Amino acid sequence: MEGEKRPAPYEGLFADGHLVLWTLCSVLLPVFITFWCSLQRSRRQLHRRDIFRKSKHGWRDTDLFSHPTYCCVCAQHILQGAFCDCCGLRVDEGCLKKADKRFHCKEIMLKNDSKALDAMHHHWIRGNVPLCSYCVVCKQQCGSQPKLCDYRCIWCQKTVHDECMKNSLKNEQCDFGEFKNLIIPPSYLTSINQMRKDKKTDYAMLASKLGKQWTPLIILANSRSGTNMGEGLLGEFRILLNPVQVFDVTKTPPVKALQLCTLLPYYSARVLVCGGDGTVGWVLDAVDEMKIKGQEKYIPQVAVLPLGTGNDLSNTLGWGTGYAGEIPVAQVLRNVMEADGVKLDRWKVQVTNKGYYNLRKLKEFTMNNYFSVGPDALMALNFHAHREKAPSLFSSRILNKAVYLFYGTKDCLVQECKDLNKKVELELDGERVELPNLEGIIVLNIGYWGGGCRLWEGMGDETYPLARHDDGLLEVVGVYGSFHCAQIQVKLANPFRIGQAHTVRLILKCSMMPMQVDGEPWAQGPCTVTITHKTHALMLYFSGEQTDDDISSTSDPEDTKETDQKRTT
Repeated sequence: MEGEKRPAPYEGLFADGHLVLWTLCSVLLPVFITFWCSLQRSRRQLHRRDIFRKSKHGWRDTDLFSHPTYCCVCAQHILQGAFCDCCGLRVDEGCLKKADKRFHCKEIMLKNDSKALDAMHHHWIRGNVPLCSYCVVCKQQCGSQPKLCDYRCIWCQKTVHDECMKNSLKNEQCDFGEFKNLIIPPSYLTSINQMRKDKKTDYAMLASKLGKQWTPLIILANSRSGTNMGEGLLGEFRILLNPVQVFDVTKTPPVKALQLCTLLPYYSARVLVCGGDGTVGWVLDAVDEMKIKGQEKYIPQVAVLPLGTGNDLSNTLGWGTGYAGEIPVAQVLRNVMEADGVKLDRWKVQVTNKGYYNLRKLKEFTMNNYFSVGPDALMALNFHAHREKAPSLFSSRILNKAVYLFYGTKDCLVQECKDLNKKVELELDGERVELPNLEGIIVLNIGYWGGGCRLWEGMGDETYPLARHDDGLLEVVGVYGSFHCAQIQVKLANPFRIGQAHTVRLILKCSMMPMQVDGEPWAQGPCTVTITHKTHALMLYFSGEQTDDDISSTSDPEDTKETDQKRTT
């Protein structure tokens, strides 16, 4: 044992040093690589944003294209990159700068003021044509080859094969295609600009060249509504229409966006609101401001593409309970062209706090759908309180309804709104109404409530006139609690019908109670609530999928026998 050779001390230190060195390399090298990749990614993002900011294109980047895509510059197949949501160009990240310089986007106004309204040529871009599109020359399918091929006009959306493209087509005048009656041509805006410089306002003569069927459409989309589909819809509408007609109301308020109507002929404009009932109310308030400014002749008719949670107003007007992309945007525009004009009653809701020495201003709301006090307002109040804390968690329509169900179930056990009949007094057209033991009162202007339930007509053998939204009458019903509301929604029970009236007055004598107007809730102390008729709104009703009940409830008031008598039960 004594004769065995021991290792020198420096050899052990040398081995330990190698171990420490390799350990540091294995730890620091991935960190360095990650840091370097992040730095390069940040530089690319800054470069890309700089191009986006200076460009006339509406560039947006994506991590994955939804269908086979080819770069418009290098013609290579790409999975990710950037696309213009106005003209439809798609490019690889490395070709973005070249594409921005080489290709022109849609021009909202023509540079040459001397061009006539009918002298605009096609604007062709090559490749990435829509699926199932057909050549205007040979009538065969376009875009069927796995490469960058064929052409599409970014205005009329016509497509043509590479081999069918001729000089005559390149110089052919564009008629703006299927949606020419909805598009505001760039040449029209150029002429309007020239007329305003010359202090002329005879827009009707200018519009007469576009035809009697020309009803330009303005898109007002809320990119934050419901399922957050608004951002994608904005791009699809910009591709089919003039980008100047498409607005995001979170960036451009409806009051400013609707001033575009003043550049159009009298009574010609239409508006499509993409959002929930709250967004529709916001737009209708902006329309009322146009009336105050003396712009009645420019007031548009309003259609709805429902993106919210309840969507009771859009359901009443025939636009459905919710849009989730089940029909293409082009079909939505066709539905708008086929829609008919109707009137919608709008009501003034005044809430006056109780007390002689109360110096606070009275609250005033405008009601389109309904007013309520009781369990459904309590559910809305709890929902809104949690959505304000974490709005990103409430982007799903199904999840939102599940949250409503949770709070409704909770109220079935707690019954926070019980004995409502002892806390309130109700007057219909000045006559007091005796109430049974209720937990909630709902005042209806439209036929639907609670996400698609026809509350006034109910079910069974009882005959009640269908609720209308243009007769100047309000329907007043009562509910016995949250469980009763759930029974009504699944058609297992009817509400307690209190009556119809032109004016409703509700006095809250004591306690705090939840109230709501069109889904906007608040907690209210003792007060007096007065609901009176305010004005009418011009809406568009789509009858493509209506039922027999819908036909009756939206028929012409001149064809139905109007009644001003109050119904009480």
